[in-house]
Amino acid sequence: MKKGISVAARPDSGIKAALREILAGAAAGEGLRIASAAAIHDLVRGVVAAPVGTDEDAWMALVALRPSARLRRALAALRADLAASPAKDLALSERLSALRTRLSAAGVDGFLVPRADAHQGEYVPASEQRLAWLTGFTGSAGWAVVLKDKAALFVDGRYTLQARGEVDTAKFSIQHISRLPPAKWVVANIGRGQVLGYDPWLLTPRDVARFEDACKQAGAKLKALSRNPLDAVWRARPAAPISPIFPLSLRFAGETSEHKRATIAAKLAADGADAVVLTQPDSIAWLLNVRGGDVENSPLPLAFAILAKDGRVQLFTDPRKLTAAAVAHLGAAVAVRPFADFGPALAALGKRRRTVLADPAAAPAWVFQRLGRAGAVVREAADPCQMPKACKNKVELRGIRAAHARDGAAMARFLCWLDGAARSGKLTEMAAADRLESCRAEGRHFRGLSFPTISGAGPHGAIVHYRVTEATDRSLRPGEIYLLDSGAQYLDGTTDVTRTLFVAGGKAPTAAMKEHFTRVLKGNIQLTMARFPEGTSGSQLDVLARRALWQAGLEYDHGTGHGVGHFLNVHEGPHRISQVPNTVALRPGMVVSNEPGYYKTGAYGIRIENLIAVRADGKGAGGRQMLAFEALTLVPIDRRLIDPKLLDDDERAWLNAYHVRVWRVVGPQVDTATRAWLKAATRPL
Repeated sequence: MKKGISVAARPDSGIKAALREILAGAAAGEGLRIASAAAIHDLVRGVVAAPVGTDEDAWMALVALRPSARLRRALAALRADLAASPAKDLALSERLSALRTRLSAAGVDGFLVPRADAHQGEYVPASEQRLAWLTGFTGSAGWAVVLKDKAALFVDGRYTLQARGEVDTAKFSIQHISRLPPAKWVVANIGRGQVLGYDPWLLTPRDVARFEDACKQAGAKLKALSRNPLDAVWRARPAAPISPIFPLSLRFAGETSEHKRATIAAKLAADGADAVVLTQPDSIAWLLNVRGGDVENSPLPLAFAILAKDGRVQLFTDPRKLTAAAVAHLGAAVAVRPFADFGPALAALGKRRRTVLADPAAAPAWVFQRLGRAGAVVREAADPCQMPKACKNKVELRGIRAAHARDGAAMARFLCWLDGAARSGKLTEMAAADRLESCRAEGRHFRGLSFPTISGAGPHGAIVHYRVTEATDRSLRPGEIYLLDSGAQYLDGTTDVTRTLFVAGGKAPTAAMKEHFTRVLKGNIQLTMARFPEGTSGSQLDVLARRALWQAGLEYDHGTGHGVGHFLNVHEGPHRISQVPNTVALRPGMVVSNEPGYYKTGAYGIRIENLIAVRADGKGAGGRQMLAFEALTLVPIDRRLIDPKLLDDDERAWLNAYHVRVWRVVGPQVDTATRAWLKAATRPL
C-alpha cells in the first residue's frame, strides 16, 4: 500500500504563500491543471473530506499531471494542515435543541432525518452524515423523527444493541423500524394541525408518499423545505468530497461503455422514453466504466447523469475530480457538467415536454418535483442499469473468481497466524482486524476494504453489525467464539466473507456452541445446494437457510443474502434473499451472499457467509430452465465447532467437497506454514 508524503503541518497562510511561490515558478513540464493557490486550497478541502485510498497521494494528479517533488510537498503540507484544523462544532448534547430552535424559525413543528444523501447509497460522505451528527448513531441504516417535545431513532435488528450504546435514550426513543416504522410513529405522535418538514433531496417519492399519508391520518401536513434546517446548525460540516475519477480497464469490465449506453438507450427508445435520470453512483460508474473514491468502502464517484435515447450522456459531478485519463476515456459522447447545472438540465427536458424516466425507489423527490414543475412527462421506472449490472458478464465473473482465490489465500495466511496469536488471550479485536487488512493489502489489485471489518469476540459477536473502536476493543479469549465478517475491493471483484472461529488455548467448545454453529452451517449448505426453476426469487429460497434453526426454535433478525457488485457496492440490488418479500427473480450471473446466523445476547454470535453466483443448471420438467449456485468464497469453515452428528450425508459430502476445492485452489498460493495449517483445516469430516 503506497503511503502518502509525510509532512509537518504549517500555518495555513504560510502554506498558501508557498503554493503561490511554487506555482509562479512551476515548470511547464509539470502539466498544471489548476494554477491558482486559492483554487488548490478549495480543492484540498474536498480531498480532506474524502476517504484516504490505497494511494494517498493519487489526488495530486488533479492539480498537475506530473507534479514536481516541491509541489507534492506543498500539497501534502496543505492537506495535513487542513486535516489537523477542523472547525469547532456544537457538543452532541446541544444539537437536538439547536435543531428544534431552527425548526421553529422555519415555521415547522418537526423534521425527518434519514440516514441518506441525495443518491440513497449505503455509504454516504462525511458531509451528508446528518443522522450521526444529530444522534451519535453510526450504523449504516436508520431514520430519526424530531418533533417539538419528543424524538425517535428507528433502526433494524442489526443495530438495536448498537443504537442503545451510542444514543442518548433520554432524548431519542429507540424503535425497531420493522415493528414500528417511522410513518406509523408519526401518526401516533404528531399533533393535529402541525407541520412536518423534510428535505426533498433526501427522501424518495415513495418515502414522501408514506409520510404524506401518515400526516393526513393525523390531521397534520408534510412540507418540503428549500433548505435543510439541520445544515444551518451543523457548524463544522465537512466539504463535499473530492477524489479522483478514473477509468476501469476493459480487461476488468468486459464490456465497453459505448455498448452499455447503446443497449440501454435502445430500450429507452423502444419504450417511448426520451431520457432517463440516473441518481445512483454505482449505476453511473457501471454505465461509464469509471470508478472513484468519494465514499468509504465503495469505489464510487458521486454524480448524477441523464442518458438520452440517442446514447449521449450528461454527467453532473465536480469536474475537478476527473483525471486526464478519465476525460479521454469518456470522450465526446459524455458531456461533463457541474452539479449546479443538474436542475437547469431537468428544466430543459420539461420545457421540451420530454418523456423522462426516474426510479421512485432511489431518486430524490426533488428530481420528480423539478421535472414536473418544468412540464416533463415523468414516468416512474426502475433504474435500467441495476439489472444488467447485477448479472455479471463472463469477464466480470472470471475476475470475481480470481479475486476470491487471492482473498482466500489472504484469509488462510491470517487464520493460520490467528490460531497461534490468539492463544495468549492478549490479541485484541482491533489488532486482529488490522492484521487481516495487511494480509489482504499484499494481494494483487487490492483497493481497500469493502466495508468496515466486523471483529467481534465473545459477546461482541452477538451485535450483528458490531464495529470495534478504541473504547470497545476487547481481547479474544481462549475458549470463546470469535465472529469475523470482512471483505475487500479488488479491481477485478468485491469479496465479503464471514467466519465464526473458536479461539484455541482454553476449554473445548460447549455442546450448545457446536449445536448452534452446526445448525447455522446446515442452513448455509442447504441454500448453496438449492436447485430451482427460472423465475424463482430470493424470498422463496430464504426458508432453506432458516429451517435447521427453526427446528430448534432459533432465528436470526436479518436477511440471508444481499447482492454484491463487481468492484462496486458490497451491498447491491435489485435481488436479495430474505423474508422481506422480493419479486426480483434470480438470474444467471447474479452474485449474492449466503449468511445465516444465530446470536446469543451477552455470549456469542455465529454467522457463516459465502458469496455464491447464480448459474444455469440444465432443464427441468417441460424444458424449464433450472438454476443453481456456485460457491465463490474459498475459506475453510472451522471444523472444531461442527457437530458431525447433526449433518446429513448430503451436507457432509458438500462440506468435504468444498474443503477439497479450497485446498486445491488456495494451497498453491500460500507459504509452507500456512499450507500445513490449511491441510489440517480442510481435512474431511
